[in-house]
Amino acid sequence: MNIGVIGTGNIGTEHIRRLAGHVSGARPGAVFDVDTERAGAIAAAVGASVHREAHDVIDDPAVDAVLIASPGDTHAELVLACIAADKPVLCEKPLATTSGAALKVVEAEAAHGRRLVQVGFMRRYDPGYLQVKSVLDSGQIGEALMLHCVHRNPSVPPTFTTDMTLTDSVVHEIDVTRWLLDQEIVATTVLGGRQSPLAADGLRDPKLVLLETDAGVLVDVEIFVNARYGYDVRCELVGATGTVTLDTPSTGTVTRNGGRAQPIHPDWQERFSQAYVDELQAWVAGLARGVTGGPSVWDGYAATAVAEACISSRGTRTTVDLADRPSLYRSTP
Repeated sequence: MNIGVIGTGNIGTEHIRRLAGHVSGARPGAVFDVDTERAGAIAAAVGASVHREAHDVIDDPAVDAVLIASPGDTHAELVLACIAADKPVLCEKPLATTSGAALKVVEAEAAHGRRLVQVGFMRRYDPGYLQVKSVLDSGQIGEALMLHCVHRNPSVPPTFTTDMTLTDSVVHEIDVTRWLLDQEIVATTVLGGRQSPLAADGLRDPKLVLLETDAGVLVDVEIFVNARYGYDVRCELVGATGTVTLDTPSTGTVTRNGGRAQPIHPDWQERFSQAYVDELQAWVAGLARGVTGGPSVWDGYAATAVAEACISSRGTRTTVDLADRPSLYRSTP
């Protein structure tokens, strides 16, 4: 199966590498990036063709499916083109940069009548998160009452904004909350306290995000993007009769001289490297059966809508107003 990849930045390049060497049943067949020199070098390394425009990848009859890893503000338009071409697509998050644009994608796919689009929320494929969901779904800890989340980055680029801490980082906890609990988020509150002296000027960091679900579950998320010591993502789900915890996965913990040293992942790419492979493999396996599964455009729309509410809250409780969910997506999240 030939996969056309649009975007050869960090994540696009890593996806091409995974398709070329770690995913069975598929290969990178075509590539586009505005940086034509970079795209050409990457394509040559894996034996893929290079296109002059993003839409040329979508329209290429030799391309069986498309992977979109271009900047977020291009996603909605490219996904709509894939739907119009009746071509399956895996779109990295965000599905769109506004809920209005994301809703247009929902409406277009619903009108098309079948799912073609999967959104790249890779945490759903992480073994740790899958175990948390399995424990909850099995009833071992009773019904969910609260969810505590930690999301820490060692640092972010100088161009990283306060809004991006919500739209690029907390959006993962937003999706995880909906997926783990099988509930929609109906309200948000964002609180900013004492700021890190290491944060760039104008960047409000860290923050505490409170999410409320339609079943009354409370979710708190600590987002801290200048933690310096490493990339640290954790959660604890509190049930009526027990808890289940996802701690920092590590290998090579050393106990000696009366102490214990535990390695921490340096970044998100290393922490979720296997989840990305498993995500791609599940997508390709589904396409081979004629099925598009995984996170849907409804999930992408809902996550964007909640992130927008987070941006608006600024210390006040803000409700999340979602459109009516089309029947095509009523079996998800």
